[in-house]
Amino acid sequence: MEPIRNERDVEAALRRLAARDPRLAAAWATVDHVPLRLLPGDFAGLCRIVAGQQLSTQSAAAVYARVAATFHPLSAATVLAADEAALRAAGLSRQKAATFRAVAEAVAAGLDLDTLAERSAEEARTALESIRGIGRWSADLYLMFCAGHPDIFPVGDLAVRRAAAHVLGLPAEPAPAALDAMALIWSPDRSVAARLMWAFYRTLRPVAQGPTTVPEGAPL
Repeated sequence: MEPIRNERDVEAALRRLAARDPRLAAAWATVDHVPLRLLPGDFAGLCRIVAGQQLSTQSAAAVYARVAATFHPLSAATVLAADEAALRAAGLSRQKAATFRAVAEAVAAGLDLDTLAERSAEEARTALESIRGIGRWSADLYLMFCAGHPDIFPVGDLAVRRAAAHVLGLPAEPAPAALDAMALIWSPDRSVAARLMWAFYRTLRPVAQGPTTVPEGAPL
């Protein structure tokens, strides 16, 4: 698979999706723009996703900025050289400090974050979820917005599920497993289908929107 690297890649995938599914074509017609929003696909990028776990976009950005300023350059080596107290002093919770170290250990052991977009969605996700503290949400967000993987659909995101309910004409917000099955028809362009869901979500009335936690650089 070819990674998503620019706006042209997004546009091409949108055209394929619109030709394949009229519901997505209708959703695309209602949005002004489906942004790329791509971040570096490296150790620092994954740490940025981890820093955003369970935080608002603004809080996540503040925590990550403090960590990046403390550990410069932010790399597996600098994290492994730091103790828990230093990681905590930079603003990380105990759990996130442990996850930073687990990611650093995985990279030091040979995990190549740069090539995950070349693997199937299942293989790439499994490689990340094998790291302590990395779950489906974090893996999906990294693969989409850092690695540029073309075929990821983050069903754990509230905004994606709420948008999908509208776009697909469902009576209620779908459960993650059900939406996973529905999204299979958009493969191998599921990452752009998800970007479209986020863009569509922004068009909904404020009353239809609720809190959702996304890392800095995600579409909301």
